[in-house]
Amino acid sequence: MTHQPDPSHVHDDQSEHVPRPPSFWRSRAGIYLIVALVLGGLLLGYEHRVHLLSSGLLIWLPLLLCVGMHFFMHGGHGGHGSGGDKT
Repeated sequence: MTHQPDPSHVHDDQSEHVPRPPSFWRSRAGIYLIVALVLGGLLLGYEHRVHLLSSGLLIWLPLLLCVGMHFFMHGGHGGHGSGGDKT
């Protein structure tokens, strides 16, 4: 007796994987923009280091970094409570 696969469990790989355009941030222009923004931020911080270090606002930097990382890193998996389900 031969075993026939259940048609409800057979997946057509071509219908599930619709090609998406590449992300802007992974393109050449996106990488150049990221590098330019980082360099600009470093130069701005270097030029204004006296104001940044003497203002007392530097103590808030770790808190802002945590909130920023939490906000931006939850964009890829759907936020809290999804459990990783892609249905």
